[in-house]
Amino acid sequence: MKKFKFYFLLLTAALGILFCAPPVHAAKLPALKVKGAQLVNAKGKAVQLKGVSSHGLSWFPEYVNAKSFGHMKKNWGVNAVRLAMYTGEYNGYCTGDAANQKALEQRIHKGVQYATQAGLYVIIDWHVLSDGNPRTYEKQAVRFFRKMAAKYKNHTNVLYEICNEPNGGTSWSDIKAYAKKVVKAIRAQDKNGIILIGTPNWSQDVDAVAQSPLKGYKNLMYSLHFYAGTHGEGLRQKAKAALNKKLPLFVSEFGISDASGNGALNKREGKKWMQFLKKHKISYIGWNLSNKQESSALLKPACKKTSGWKNADLSPWGKWLVKEMT
Repeated sequence: MKKFKFYFLLLTAALGILFCAPPVHAAKLPALKVKGAQLVNAKGKAVQLKGVSSHGLSWFPEYVNAKSFGHMKKNWGVNAVRLAMYTGEYNGYCTGDAANQKALEQRIHKGVQYATQAGLYVIIDWHVLSDGNPRTYEKQAVRFFRKMAAKYKNHTNVLYEICNEPNGGTSWSDIKAYAKKVVKAIRAQDKNGIILIGTPNWSQDVDAVAQSPLKGYKNLMYSLHFYAGTHGEGLRQKAKAALNKKLPLFVSEFGISDASGNGALNKREGKKWMQFLKKHKISYIGWNLSNKQESSALLKPACKKTSGWKNADLSPWGKWLVKEMT
């Protein structure tokens, strides 16, 4: 009888550990590095990140949550997310007040936490758009990324995107001068984290950048953005020219609508792009996780869920992207 009680208590204790123990956080993700034009792991094996971007954190913050990130990893096949923090628009980091700035930083911190728990890589995106030239808020960018790098230097899953889409005729020489200062600020804290650098003309002119990339630093990559309804073979030729020069490319934003984020979906051209990215093992991030009334939103406007989506909750673009990723 005593022997039976002993085994009973042992079994009870084991079940208690199994069902009542606190949740285990995701294991630390492997650090990534750049070798030639390729993103690789520590063993030198090519890595292709694939995932989705939030919309602006001031407009659709509700989708940045633990359940949504876990759902996308399990059901959508993502291994990365991007946190898009606008700098110059309504309640942008550089145009809102101090309270708004603090709130945006907190959303970034929560997003990194949720991504880490879900076992995802996460991109902190300084989302230049209406400001056009990243030098407009250069001092703020240096301070922001110095702070982010100090906080996340030991997070092997964090990538820094320092200027989303330079535009309005901004030259590569201006972007390069800006990048030198921001990269230096990051490297003073984080010696190895992957840094994504935007390129001229809404991150399209990668061929021009390949003629004079930033020197003196490792683990730098350059952003290539496309929307298949507007950009086709001409932009792929620019990408090929850059790759021929061994410029490391990262598609940190794309869609299959037109470049405005709206209009008809061009699935045929989108398929060509996906084949191109797969062939060259280029990482890609789809725009955007929201229910906004536009073609590039992944969710239907009528969908009010912030996680746990069914296929019927997805927009036509959302269904297309999830199918591609899975």
